[in-house]
Amino acid sequence: MQTLNYIAGRWQAAQDGRQFEVRNPADDSLITLAADGGAADARLAADAAAVALPAWKARSPRDRCLILKKWQALIERDVEPLAELISREQGKPLAESRGEIAYSAGYVEWFAEEGVRAHGEIIAAPVSSKRYLVLREAVGVVAVVTPWNFPAAMIARKIAPALAAGCTVVAKPAEDTPLTSLALVKLAEEAGVPAGVLNIVPASRDRTPEVVGEWLRDGRVRKVSFTGSTAVGKILARESAGTVKKLSLELGGNAPFIVFEDADLDAAVEGLMAAKFRNGGQTCVSPNRVFAHESVHDRFVDKLAARVGALRVGPASWAEAEIGPMINGRAVDKIERHVNDAVAKGAKAVVGGSRVRTDVANGPNYYAPTVLTGATPDMELSCEETFGPVVPIFRFSTEEEVIAQANDTPFGLAGYFFSNNIKRVWRVASALETGLVGINEGAIAAQAAPFGGVKESGYGREGSHWGLDEYLHTKYLCQGNLT
Repeated sequence: MQTLNYIAGRWQAAQDGRQFEVRNPADDSLITLAADGGAADARLAADAAAVALPAWKARSPRDRCLILKKWQALIERDVEPLAELISREQGKPLAESRGEIAYSAGYVEWFAEEGVRAHGEIIAAPVSSKRYLVLREAVGVVAVVTPWNFPAAMIARKIAPALAAGCTVVAKPAEDTPLTSLALVKLAEEAGVPAGVLNIVPASRDRTPEVVGEWLRDGRVRKVSFTGSTAVGKILARESAGTVKKLSLELGGNAPFIVFEDADLDAAVEGLMAAKFRNGGQTCVSPNRVFAHESVHDRFVDKLAARVGALRVGPASWAEAEIGPMINGRAVDKIERHVNDAVAKGAKAVVGGSRVRTDVANGPNYYAPTVLTGATPDMELSCEETFGPVVPIFRFSTEEEVIAQANDTPFGLAGYFFSNNIKRVWRVASALETGLVGINEGAIAAQAAPFGGVKESGYGREGSHWGLDEYLHTKYLCQGNLT
């Protein structure tokens, strides 16, 4: 377990010695104290990354690939301790944590291999005396700010392409889950990532603006990659304008999940379970609004309620747990507020609808997996991302109606629908205003596929070769007087 800043190849306390608490959401117990970085630490990290940039950028893509491959191997070697660390500080069941570590290693592997394929181009010149060439170059120092819900996957998905492209990195992990991120950086150090190439500064909620603000103002930091709320993303966009940084923003969502009258209902239920209840609903692509056609509504609700009602809630230390605690008290308060508002406005809790306190789930941060019927657009959960294990179900009667409702949001990250009508499949896939679309499928994220949203869900892509492009500039060379 690492608890310190990692700057210029050294593990070190915060410059002013401050620390903050990292707690286990299962019972709110203290895990450890971590270094609480501030502006001085952020400056040191940026200094180190700027100094290390020329040499790392000059290394061959193959050299960088081999180091990343070593990092991947070390992550795979340490699946169990890393998974246990995720479950301890984030709360998700251990099986999910193991899956996240495998997923993270997959991103490191993907970008290690993709980095050697960052090809340029030779353009046919209109005259014989010239040659036109296009090169792909690292953007420079990259600031990475990651969320708490996938503390390993988000670090890997951002840092691996940056390093593969030849960039150096300064990173700020989420204050709720810094330990997993720090552990991965320790493995990167062991893999041979040179001093200064990768730097990480954990910080408390109060000091995060101080750390990130330092990087936003620093002209040497040429790119910011952020996953988190739309409100914070807008602040980053505004504050980075002074130095015209390149941005990748993966922001909030309000994902629709549509069940048409010609859907396979059993497949739709399983798809919803996979998409909604992973990590207890605390995912940015989790369905937030479920629309069921009036002709299949009741049957779909019955099938879904049976599956949701059987989910077992408890800490990761309980082998049978399928839904862990929410990340903290603020998260549970928001879920409770959304459910209470919906019920007050006419919704009915078919399953769940309250906090959980049992002999097994005996902490303050558990909420029962919930199915609500009678959801309407005037409810808070219709326009705000709940980020918890709550499924509100809306009735609809026509395709046109449900498309309008699905798109009636400023967000556009993910959307899902189930239908066996091939003509409808292509109509709806084209009509949904989202960056990701799941068609008869609830698990859609993959290393080889681009991940990102439209509208106020942000811009830029992670994963796939588009994810590597986010860390590269295009440089055009014109050589003349050749004849």
